Amino acid sequence: MANTNRPLSPHLQVYRPQLTSMLSILHRGTGVALAGGLVLMLWWLVALASGPEYYDYVMGIAGSIIGRLVMLGFTWALFFHLCNGLRHLYWDAGWGFEIASVYRSGYMVVIGATVLTVLAWIAAYGWGG
Repeated sequence: MANTNRPLSPHLQVYRPQLTSMLSILHRGTGVALAGGLVLMLWWLVALASGPEYYDYVMGIAGSIIGRLVMLGFTWALFFHLCNGLRHLYWDAGWGFEIASVYRSGYMVVIGATVLTVLAWIAAYGWGG
């Protein structure tokens, strides 16, 4: 019979967070966030079809500080998920598995998502917000 005094598997508290593990968790989290964002987009489309009064109500919520923060987070999640998906396609081709390359592409994903988010918001709202 096996020794029952030892743990079955290493616990999460044993591991130090690394860029690769955090990006993997974040990729899954942004996928969930994007699904939630699609529900909000559906709400907006229903408001658009329901008439000007309900549309104004929904736009009032979307235009609030909290609504804009949600949209900012949704935008960043969208670009992060896109950039990290491209990174995974690169890996699927068998490229970029060296440790230095994995970390470099990880940082590029985070920076790229942030830059694309800023550019999208500038394009949508201009410099003046």
